[in-house]
Amino acid sequence: MQLTLVRHGEAAPPVNGNDTKRPLTARGHAQAAETAEYLKEILKPDVFVVSPLLRAQETLAHIQGYFSDVPVLICDKIKPDDDAKNAIEWLSQLPFENIVTVCHMNVVAHIAEQLTDEHFHPFHLAEARIYEQSVIANGLSTQKKVFVPTK
Repeated sequence: MQLTLVRHGEAAPPVNGNDTKRPLTARGHAQAAETAEYLKEILKPDVFVVSPLLRAQETLAHIQGYFSDVPVLICDKIKPDDDAKNAIEWLSQLPFENIVTVCHMNVVAHIAEQLTDEHFHPFHLAEARIYEQSVIANGLSTQKKVFVPTK
């Protein structure tokens, strides 16, 4: 089983404190496009899982451009301040072998930390990490690849 975790690209600051509708900046789109270009050759996703926040959805759109027939699930448990334990529980229930998840710091790094039993390592903007495991559960994942865009 393969799980790919992706952090969204650079986003505009909140307007009037609204964090949910922050779009990607031009740099964020370039970062997301670079990550998508890298992932297109090595992924065979069964499903995309994305946060309901705009910046994650815009990041996923770049990846989806290479996989237009892959379904998308919106998950309300992978927003910035969500509990990684709840996110892992939700992801573990999915009946798919190859899952690509696009979400946010800090939750994405806490998911990675719990899945691998390694120390917390923040994700760069639009960074992708690919993990292998028999099931999605704490301590059972091995990180196989990492990609950080240069933009």
